[in-house]
Amino acid sequence: MPYEITLELHRDGTPYGLVGERCGWFLARLARGVEEAREGRGGARLWPDPDDRFPEEPDGELFAFRYRTRAGAIGGGELRCQLRTIPVWVPGPGGAGEWRVTRRAYLEAWGTPGVGMRAVLTSGELGAFVRSLVADAEACLGGRELGRNPVEGAGSLERR
Repeated sequence: MPYEITLELHRDGTPYGLVGERCGWFLARLARGVEEAREGRGGARLWPDPDDRFPEEPDGELFAFRYRTRAGAIGGGELRCQLRTIPVWVPGPGGAGEWRVTRRAYLEAWGTPGVGMRAVLTSGELGAFVRSLVADAEACLGGRELGRNPVEGAGSLERR
């Protein structure tokens, strides 16, 4: 059962944009997915470094939240997260070396005026960020159900 939250984006304490349509469910599911990937479940086990392990998404997009008015018009901000593979040359002795491939989550926020910000995160950093968003949303619910379920059951068929 999805619960609806809207994320208020701030930059240096100034309101930056509003995003999210029932995004609580997606964030709770992503938090669990990052945790499982870091443990080496599924295709993520192919990456030796836990910081490179993310949930598998066919197009590499973990989420994209926009603000829509009741009339359906888009505006007010965007928050999206995409996976990217980054090759890094690691020099070795005698001029030899090797390519090391890493994966990172690119978290991008676009505000109402069209100004963007980007953070490049490891899976551990993304997991901590998403868990804190879910915890804040659930704290705002104040223990009330209101047709919503806590993170342990969100995005699954589990019921309490």
